Amino acid sequence: MKNKWQLVWADEFDRPGLPDREKWNYEEGLIRNQELQFYTRGRLENARVEDGRLIIEARREAWLGAGYTSASLTTQGLFAWCHGRLEMRAKLPPARGTWPAFWTLGADIDVVDWPRCGEIDIMEYVGHEPGVKGVYGNVHYGNPTHHAFIEPRDFRDSAKPDLKSLDSIPWKGLHRVPDAATAFHVYAVEWFPDRIDFFVDDCRYLTYTREDSADGSWPFDKPHFLILNLAVGGAWGGQLGIDETAFPQRYEIEYVRVFKEQA
Repeated sequence: MKNKWQLVWADEFDRPGLPDREKWNYEEGLIRNQELQFYTRGRLENARVEDGRLIIEARREAWLGAGYTSASLTTQGLFAWCHGRLEMRAKLPPARGTWPAFWTLGADIDVVDWPRCGEIDIMEYVGHEPGVKGVYGNVHYGNPTHHAFIEPRDFRDSAKPDLKSLDSIPWKGLHRVPDAATAFHVYAVEWFPDRIDFFVDDCRYLTYTREDSADGSWPFDKPHFLILNLAVGGAWGGQLGIDETAFPQRYEIEYVRVFKEQA
């Protein structure tokens, strides 16, 4: 990998305090997916760098009408990329009701809206699946009116659903990581003009290709920005409720790196 990729952007989280404001913006408020946390801005209790790690912490506390606080960091307006390798090394929160993610959105979202802008979910994890203990990779795009989910499938499973019947494809893969909440792992995508490969450590578990597109659209040939967030509850994370006794919960990230393919 080192011979193939050239580092073009990184945060090694080696400066204590608030996240580097030259690299990260914040989402703020009650944002999406019926989630219960209020995303705060510039608040150490919810996002800070300590001991060489970014800590995104979800807390059970009343805040501007919400019962929980957390943080969502984004490079929107600062940095965006098209193609390359995007990776982080992280340990994930285990509690029921938590929903950490590492993902991208098309930089033109304010013009074309979601999901037409495209979304790449490099890593999602839901704390209510103790029997699964897996992370998910996924893409979203297409017509929001007909946006629909496909059930998770393993990369090794050759069976495919009828893609041509859908106006919008979220393509979701599951990779089992039994110790995701107790050990650090590298979560990554390698993003090319014709495909996106999803990895945990050195294991490729899912590939999504331009040919898999149901409607011929492919919003993955333009710049995307990054998002790191820890949600509480919501349409997916809260499906089995929330363990209110388990908070605060920490999403710990050792680094985020972006590479471009060497010529």
